[in-house]
Amino acid sequence: MTVVHPISRAWVTTGGTGAQNYDEFADDAEITSIIADNPHSSLAIEMPHLAPDSLGRSFAQSLPDAVARLAVARAEGLYTPADEVVVLYRITAPGEPPAYGLWSMVDTDQISTSADEPGLVIRNEDVFLEKVRERVALAEAVATLLSPVLLLQTTRGEELHAALAAATEQAGPPAATDTDQTGRTHAIWVLGPGPLQSELTALAGGGELVVADGNHRSLAAQTAGLPRFLAVVTTPASVAIQPYNRLISELPVSIEDMLARLRAAGATVTEVPRPAQIPAKGTVELYAAGRSFTVGLPVDVNLPDVDNLDHALVERVLLRDVLGLDPGDKRINYVGGDYPAEWLRGEADAGRSELAVLVAPVTVDDFVRVNLERQKLPRKSTWFTPKARGGLVLAQLD
Repeated sequence: MTVVHPISRAWVTTGGTGAQNYDEFADDAEITSIIADNPHSSLAIEMPHLAPDSLGRSFAQSLPDAVARLAVARAEGLYTPADEVVVLYRITAPGEPPAYGLWSMVDTDQISTSADEPGLVIRNEDVFLEKVRERVALAEAVATLLSPVLLLQTTRGEELHAALAAATEQAGPPAATDTDQTGRTHAIWVLGPGPLQSELTALAGGGELVVADGNHRSLAAQTAGLPRFLAVVTTPASVAIQPYNRLISELPVSIEDMLARLRAAGATVTEVPRPAQIPAKGTVELYAAGRSFTVGLPVDVNLPDVDNLDHALVERVLLRDVLGLDPGDKRINYVGGDYPAEWLRGEADAGRSELAVLVAPVTVDDFVRVNLERQKLPRKSTWFTPKARGGLVLAQLD
């Protein structure tokens, strides 16, 4: 019995509604600008308080605006309904191999967050509860799931990849396409009941599924008591992990004090005569006041391997012990791999941040190993690409 199912009532874009997911931005102003340029963007529903005509209202106060915008989008034909379907998904770009996925619904009671909790859907990354509460409130207000959880099929990934490649090749023209901010083309095909749908859902649910993106959305489904959540099930061959960096808007200590505290904590700190860049695994780089440093943070051999990954060391040693910052501190901005090292340095040079922390990406092998061992990754440590695009397929709640 598979844990992956068709979408009972899907709303499929007819074009023009696709958007980055709400948590992919370094600055809320970017979201407002995107909505201003394209009022049909699904971000106007996902982040209703950031739409130009809702500015000044809180997220909760803007929920009626989200309800109204979704109703208008449906009435104007921006989405078309389809019952008991899955949706084939292909992402292409010049110079990149195609990525594949299957839009579907997944059983919420299969989510496992520890080794002693049964379930085939593994979520082992810390989250911010405020974001979870917002996702719950939005789902309850609009009675619709607007963006998917990205799940990595770790057992039958090769079979699923081949089956999805063949299915999209034979499916004819897509129902819709959308081009994202990086130039990637996202194409979808609606697939109704039948042998192929059954084959694909069986493959997609035929082993352990790891939450690659959408930790907050998956916990929101649990918190809201939803029996199933909207997902794109993808394959290891379809994804890569990019750096996930940090910007500190205001340092609680001087740069010299920070460096001294790092050395006192056992770190090796070397100033380098070049701009800070994304480092190799095992070191981090810091950029502040026009100066660049390579830093080897001290590991604790008494802790599990996951607690000595670079992102865990940044959270424990640099942020907590040296700077005295909790991971949820508003002075910390988590910046995904769409923003290069040059942009991070530019934020510091412009005075919008006082410190840029550049961290090597987690490898896909490390990510899968940590999750299958049911260990917990630190918050915001994996930035998967390509990301599933929001606003392409919606799931109406029963």
